[in-house]
Amino acid sequence: MEQPKGFEEKGSDYIWKLKKTLYGTMQGAHDWAENLNKTFEGHGYYRSKADPQIRLRVLGNKFTLTYTWTDDVLGASSTIKEECQAKGELQSSYEIKDLGEAKLILGIRVDRDQETDDITLSQQAYCQRVLVHFNMNGCAPSSILLPVGLSLSIEDYPSTPEEVEKMAKVPYQEALDAIIWLQVVTRPDLSYAINVLSRFAHNPGKQY
Repeated sequence: MEQPKGFEEKGSDYIWKLKKTLYGTMQGAHDWAENLNKTFEGHGYYRSKADPQIRLRVLGNKFTLTYTWTDDVLGASSTIKEECQAKGELQSSYEIKDLGEAKLILGIRVDRDQETDDITLSQQAYCQRVLVHFNMNGCAPSSILLPVGLSLSIEDYPSTPEEVEKMAKVPYQEALDAIIWLQVVTRPDLSYAINVLSRFAHNPGKQY
């Protein structure tokens, strides 16, 4: 940090004590998370042990579920009354902006069937960007994740200098990382294929 202009004290060893946290700093993020958690706890929510950003409040047979990332909150309630109550409570503590029904969250498209109450999550736009990035936007789709009978082993590692040089130009690990995000968010069916292919990420061969 530097002393602000007009308040310099040359030759001093003073440090600055922040009386209010700054947005964008590690301490600011920590203090905001603590403040937000106290607010939710004050309204009767408890945090998930699996994901501390998920909070739940149960009142009888009614519930409100929220998920928070930074200063954005996604919520779901069992009734309209519970929804309005939850929004009102947050508004009493912070200045909030209600964006209405969720349509797009962190690049995840949310579609809801009003007749059946089914909710569908999709990352189609993300998938298309990944395909374009790896020059595979013209590839043919496949209904199976891995070819039937596929067997991979360390014997398939590059064995000649030519193969090593060729595979060094293939962004194998980068592609795996991109697909892992899909697996975590909306495509758990990719887990097995990713697990198999990740075993050879440190030295992939053409077969992989």
